[in-house]
Amino acid sequence: MSSLSTHVLDTMHGTPAAGMAVRLTGPYGLAAQGVTNEDGRVANLAPADLAPGRYRLSFAVADYFRGRGVALPDPPFLDEVSIDFGIAQSSGAERGGHYHVPLLVSPFSYSTYRGS
Repeated sequence: MSSLSTHVLDTMHGTPAAGMAVRLTGPYGLAAQGVTNEDGRVANLAPADLAPGRYRLSFAVADYFRGRGVALPDPPFLDEVSIDFGIAQSSGAERGGHYHVPLLVSPFSYSTYRGS
């Protein structure tokens, strides 16, 4: 089994993205949801042990930037950013692993990677 965390950084303002809604869906539908804290993280976002499978993290980017007073076009270039990723089956003596999926985002771009 594996664990998951995320961290959202607002690259427009150079700060953690506090107050952004985040949803995690997995093989069986909605797995968890929450809002980022002052450090841009969601406490207890996912169950402690995630089964192997395909997952999606969805971030309410446009709502967050509008809440910060940023004037966005209608429709916004980025409304909701979704990151699809997989958690692989552990093999042999492996006990799964930790998956950290950060989001660096502005109203017009985003980037992600598998962190540690």
